[in-house]
Amino acid sequence: MSIHKEQIKSALAHVVHPVYEKDLISLDLIQDLIVQDKYVSFTLEMPRKDDELASLLQKQCTQAIHKFADKDAVLDITIGINISRQRELEGKGDAPENQKKAPEPQEQILSGVKNVIAVASGKGGVGKSTVAANLAVALSQSGAKVGLLDTDIYGPSVPTMFNVTERPDITTKKKLVPIFKHGVHLVSMGFLVDTDQAMIWRGPMVTSAVKQFMQEVEWGELDYLILDLPPGTGDIQLTIVQTVPLTGAVIVSTPQTVALDDARKGVAMFSKVNVPVLGIVENMSHFIPDDQPEKKYYIFGKHGARNLARKLEVPFLGEVPLREQIRETSDSGTPIVAADPTSPAAIGLKEIANRVQQTVDIQNRDGQSGEKIEITIRP
Repeated sequence: MSIHKEQIKSALAHVVHPVYEKDLISLDLIQDLIVQDKYVSFTLEMPRKDDELASLLQKQCTQAIHKFADKDAVLDITIGINISRQRELEGKGDAPENQKKAPEPQEQILSGVKNVIAVASGKGGVGKSTVAANLAVALSQSGAKVGLLDTDIYGPSVPTMFNVTERPDITTKKKLVPIFKHGVHLVSMGFLVDTDQAMIWRGPMVTSAVKQFMQEVEWGELDYLILDLPPGTGDIQLTIVQTVPLTGAVIVSTPQTVALDDARKGVAMFSKVNVPVLGIVENMSHFIPDDQPEKKYYIFGKHGARNLARKLEVPFLGEVPLREQIRETSDSGTPIVAADPTSPAAIGLKEIANRVQQTVDIQNRDGQSGEKIEITIRP
């Protein structure tokens, strides 16, 4: 006989969370429940990484389903980390008094950050994270205080590009402390979960986590906070422009037509929500063989992003060549502007950072920065 979802929920209602003293169903910790014949799959949400507690709850879930639903059920239980749920759970559950705190006054989001710059792309695979990482380090090398927030929840790149394996500290106010490396304050979902753990989250969970990274991280005083956005023009992008006033956006593209089509959409999105586009970066613009430095090969097309910038009347920030050294330094955890600052690629990236800095200075002087906006979706 097949198992029904209600049987599983009824069984899991017998599993009580040892901290919040309510069952997992009441706490809404069971997500993405799938039941097919004898196969049962779901995600058990945790507000923080706790391997011992996760193992205990997995075991109790298994025992409850086999006892109260079907002893032959085949279970696939995934542990998901959703740091945005902690305060909500403390409101739902009856946690011990020493784990509860009175509500604190709401702080202004990113109050100590002078400029928030989004690095975006219309599609994946164009080197957006490479540009974001090197932009952050280059700005730091200029003497600025810089943070880098990896908002790509599903595919975070910052842990690899900065070779960070440790987990961030937490203050007494339960705020994350960014990890400091190569002169940049870093935060990424990749710091909080295992590298082989997939983030199987719906849109609202993802946007909630991104908000928390901006609200509940001890960023301190920064001249620039660089946001490494996921590709596309979806939930996270809209959440960010609704949550914090962006100084501007940098669009990254390769020269090929398929990438330029999506880059055009990225420019249109930021324009539509009144976020200034600081400019377009052309990544993988050309290839120069090490043994033939006088030759230049335009593998993905010639000057595509430069021409697009001219057509859209936005600044062209510069070109980044297709170089093996950029890939090697990114994979080894040291962005090229830090690993080999005198290399042609590093010099080009530092020139792009300088143009971004100049554009921001001019924009701030003229009072053109973006504002936090309210978006209403009409049917």
